[in-house]
Amino acid sequence: MPQSQTVTLTVPDVDCDHCVKTVSGVLDQQPSVQDVRVDLDHKTVTFAFDPQEVSLETLESALDDAGYPVGK
Repeated sequence: MPQSQTVTLTVPDVDCDHCVKTVSGVLDQQPSVQDVRVDLDHKTVTFAFDPQEVSLETLESALDDAGYPVGK
């Protein structure tokens, strides 16, 4: 059974409903990503993924490519 990991990332550029849909859509398209929740007020995204299927770096890169870089 896959071992999922849940993470919360800060995405400072999320500031509207369109941003929420874009960020959710980008992550939903990635392998093994589930339960994507974007918090507009706190500018965060929380999701579960299987690190054996996709790396966190790949997911962060996908967000960056969509115009929503992860805050460090």
